Amino acid sequence: MANVFAQMRNNGMLTGKTTGMQKEMGLYADELTWYGNSAQSSANFFTNTLIPTHPTLATWWNNSYSQIYAANAVIEGVAGSTTLLQADKDQLTGEAKFARAFVHFYVLQLWGNVPYVIGTDYTYNSTIKRLPAAEVYAKIIEDLESAIILLPKEYTNPTRVRPNSYAAQALLARVYLYAGMWPEAANSASTVLNKTDTYIWVTELNTVFLKGSTATIWQYAPRTPTRNTDEGTTFIFNAGPPNSVALTNSLVNTFEAGDQRKAKWIRSISKGSNKWYHAYKYKKTGSNTPQLEFSIVLRLAEMYLIRAEARARQGELTNAKDDLNVIRNTAGLGNTTAVTQNEILDAILHERQVELFSEFGHRFFDLRRFDALDQTLSDVKGDWNNTDNLLPLPQTELNLNPNLGPQNSGY
Repeated sequence: MANVFAQMRNNGMLTGKTTGMQKEMGLYADELTWYGNSAQSSANFFTNTLIPTHPTLATWWNNSYSQIYAANAVIEGVAGSTTLLQADKDQLTGEAKFARAFVHFYVLQLWGNVPYVIGTDYTYNSTIKRLPAAEVYAKIIEDLESAIILLPKEYTNPTRVRPNSYAAQALLARVYLYAGMWPEAANSASTVLNKTDTYIWVTELNTVFLKGSTATIWQYAPRTPTRNTDEGTTFIFNAGPPNSVALTNSLVNTFEAGDQRKAKWIRSISKGSNKWYHAYKYKKTGSNTPQLEFSIVLRLAEMYLIRAEARARQGELTNAKDDLNVIRNTAGLGNTTAVTQNEILDAILHERQVELFSEFGHRFFDLRRFDALDQTLSDVKGDWNNTDNLLPLPQTELNLNPNLGPQNSGY
């Protein structure tokens, strides 16, 4: 099971490396500008010119389903064990279902209708069909509801690198939000936020992304005892012009005056009259003794934003604003001036943009959820098409399993 999480950290779409979704989907949306070579694979994300044979698509798909297969192998192996203690069986099965749900959730976000794989029968899996998104959501929710019951309520490791029941609840809150299940999303987020003996709000922004942050719900274990995050290495540069990516000026300029997240989570690099910006949530690269930062996957701020949105969409406007103001006040800003439901939802979308930038593709998925993808990206990308809301299925997979067809529209 440790290897499943290590593979999620190191390979495929969920890694913080340059090959992962945090960079590539930042380029695909409006968070990052590409400064590398036009022939490099990332350039196609930036220009929205992906085709089914793009190598990153096959890598993401194959690694995702390999990780899902490994989680399924854990579930089956644990079920067949006659020597494991029941408590260990429950925890390992819960962790595997959590991982299976997590990876399927992002495969669904990137490609739309996808297979939901729950076994290790290669013959069956090799001809499996895609399911409608609603069915995939239902299976993700089923896995997470089971994981919540199976996983221990308290962390078995103080570094929070093994998910507990509340980590599954946090992921479920995200899933409910994306599925449009507003009461359930609010309730799941509240369950996490009410665990105040474990999850303690952090008011100093420079400590939010440290490995011991009390606002962390789940984070990846590092590769070595001195290794800091891949995200730091991916985003930080110390001289201009950048050789890979930098934050877009539109993102940097959208921060309100006095927003301390701009001051503390963004760093500028100048050369002559030119200036570039990079994400500076993680401030270390490579190895460091003592080790200071782990890659955070789930954190408390998102729970406030999930609950704010879920409440706003149900018409609970005062409570929604209260949650939004927790985020704003910590950033050094005053309470939101939004009044109507639409104004509050717009304020939440903006707050998610400046709070969650460069984290796991939130911006792209938020724009799509808010039905703002075409308008926003057409303004900043001349060649944006409305069919770019999903990625093309890897051609190699369609060749191997025709049941995955048809190809997503537009490709």
